[in-house]
Amino acid sequence: MNNEYVYPAVFHHNSDDGSYTITFPDLPGCISEGKNLSNALYMASDALTQWVNCLIDEGEDLPAPSDLSSVSCEKDEFVNLVRADIKDNHAVRRTISIPKWMDDEVNKAGISLSKVLQDALKEKFSA
Repeated sequence: MNNEYVYPAVFHHNSDDGSYTITFPDLPGCISEGKNLSNALYMASDALTQWVNCLIDEGEDLPAPSDLSSVSCEKDEFVNLVRADIKDNHAVRRTISIPKWMDDEVNKAGISLSKVLQDALKEKFSA
């Protein structure tokens, strides 16, 4: 599976409050907003990531991205490429070692060791 998804996004500057509205010409309905340019760039990537993940989960084909130069802009707009941050969520087997007493406690509590490890690693990497 291709994990690189880059699409052009149109950023419309809202002069009344300085915010930006972001649309993706190739993905009708994929829209986001940002309070300022920095936030808008982050929000665009987040929206694209969620949109692409949803299409992948639904088994739908993703449209080919338009060439940047073919996307037209209106006054107060610009086009920028945005990358979706897609992570491969396929499970992989790993052998780990833990002390016997921990294994006993895990079994006694009926805890999923894989889930605990995944949750701990997600927290560690998001910090």
